[in-house]
Amino acid sequence: MLLSRKTLYTILFNLVSTIGVWGQSPYKVLIIDGQNDHKVWQQTTQMMREYLEETGLFSVEVATNPPSEGGALDSFIPDFSEYEVVLSNYNGYSWPENVKTAFENFVNGGGGLVVVHSANNSFPEWQAYNRMIGVGGGGGRDEKAGPFVYYDEGKKELVYDTSPALAGAHGPEHQFRIIIRSRNHPITKGMPPTWLHENDALYNQLRGPAENMEVLATAFSPLNLKGTGRHEPVMMVINYGKGRVFHTTLGHNSDSQKGIGFITTLQRGTEWAARGAVTQKIPEDFPGVNSGSRRP
Repeated sequence: MLLSRKTLYTILFNLVSTIGVWGQSPYKVLIIDGQNDHKVWQQTTQMMREYLEETGLFSVEVATNPPSEGGALDSFIPDFSEYEVVLSNYNGYSWPENVKTAFENFVNGGGGLVVVHSANNSFPEWQAYNRMIGVGGGGGRDEKAGPFVYYDEGKKELVYDTSPALAGAHGPEHQFRIIIRSRNHPITKGMPPTWLHENDALYNQLRGPAENMEVLATAFSPLNLKGTGRHEPVMMVINYGKGRVFHTTLGHNSDSQKGIGFITTLQRGTEWAARGAVTQKIPEDFPGVNSGSRRP
């Protein structure tokens, strides 16, 4: 049976990735889900699991925390110490205090964290979590949470705006260009300086402590699409204690998560969170400045 060029490329890509870590066990990743105001969370969890496992670098498990009356299930007590990285696809009730303490210790002690899209809406009152994610939206976050953070294209610098207002908004889903602002970071190195992302909800007006945070990429939020007229952060990394955090605001739904740009940055961001370096290559079908790229 003849294989398509795309299938052959995927097989070769996975083989090279696996050879690169020959003799080393895959990094163990725990995806947390179970509550999310984005209705496709079950599908996106499965998609992200498959994206990570196809690299040969990761072994992925899922911990689902469905709601009980008035909160999260008390039986939700994951052992974070069993994993190198936790990926949050969770936006729901606060966790029990013992779980939050264990999670803080995990990241502070060197565990990796990947925050995807609406997971940055979670836990507005949990100060340690807000420092882990750098900036967030929703949940009643206001100026007490920290400044708005956006990029001034004219001055080529980040702006930290302490104006009073609630955090977090987005307009209708649309294609938009990602502009890489940190081209030498392991996650973004080798990517085109600007590339077209698939239909997605572009978060704007994110605010938070923004401590030890580096913005890797931004996207322009147009006023005519209920945006801000500013360049908003869409990918960032944060150091929290000894831990590494990769935060992406991309991935609103299953459609956006089919984009090669989303897939590649998720895979590379998770590897960086696990080991502080990236061995994966930029795929040949990565999007360009005017040409999107997605899986069927």
